[in-house]
Amino acid sequence: MTTATPQLLQAALQQLNAVILGKEHTVKLALSCLLADGHLLLEDLPGMGKTTLAHALAQVCGLDYQRVQFTSDLLPADLIGASIFEPANGNFRFHQGPLFSQVVLADELNRATPKAQSALLEAMEEQQVSVDRQTYQLPQPFFVIATQNPQSQSGTFPLPESQLDRFLLRISLGYPDPLAEREMLKGRNGRQVLTSLKPTLNPSRLQGLQSLVPQVKLSDALLDYVQRLIAYTRQSEACHLGLSPRGAQALVRSAQSWALLQGRTHVLPEDVQAVFAAVVGHRLVGRHETQGEQLARHILSKVDVIGSRHV
Repeated sequence: MTTATPQLLQAALQQLNAVILGKEHTVKLALSCLLADGHLLLEDLPGMGKTTLAHALAQVCGLDYQRVQFTSDLLPADLIGASIFEPANGNFRFHQGPLFSQVVLADELNRATPKAQSALLEAMEEQQVSVDRQTYQLPQPFFVIATQNPQSQSGTFPLPESQLDRFLLRISLGYPDPLAEREMLKGRNGRQVLTSLKPTLNPSRLQGLQSLVPQVKLSDALLDYVQRLIAYTRQSEACHLGLSPRGAQALVRSAQSWALLQGRTHVLPEDVQAVFAAVVGHRLVGRHETQGEQLARHILSKVDVIGSRHV
């Protein structure tokens, strides 16, 4: 890590917090997800600032950005692109869809049918798409931000567990605090602030930061703590199913990215705790219908950092 790394990241966070008021922890989670080279799921009611946060992330990081509104009649080709016959030369030519962008906002993902939702799977996992037996690489870095409305709202198609697992983190902005809401009521608009944002990073600099994340050190004692958390999800009656190996890797990578945002070269238990709910909230379902942050808090309260375990 160079001496400029913490300053760069803090400058990016400062600009993001100027757009999304009073949500410092959530904004930091969003940026850490991008640093960890993952994908982000934003779940909240309409009008909470999900789209504004996605646009701000792309702008601050100097990445090109495309927004796709997912609807019930959206087709995979509307997202990926299609081969179109060109009479002038007698050949088919592939025309790229909006997925070929460095930041793709899949807005209201759960309003599309499962067929359209599944078009994202290969792109998110392999960072490539296949059309007519040809494989096309997606631009780098590649970051999918998907928003979804609560499943209780009409016209939604729940995301299957296999697709939820492709998202490194799931976060929710929630209602603003009174001071932030007062600023909004006085006429301050986050979308207007977007026009004044200046890129703090660029694609090559961002990729350099992403390469630092795996280098953040994990002590044996820290890994012991992580494995105790994982074991609790698999052995306790609080969870229907435990955290998968991929979910465990997501927890470690997210903690490394969070530590990097803090300006450190090693992971502390506090880093694991800071990202835990965002990592496991969409991967675990508790008994008695507990899930999300409530279930995460329960697990953290039952697993001791120094080694005692209460299963």
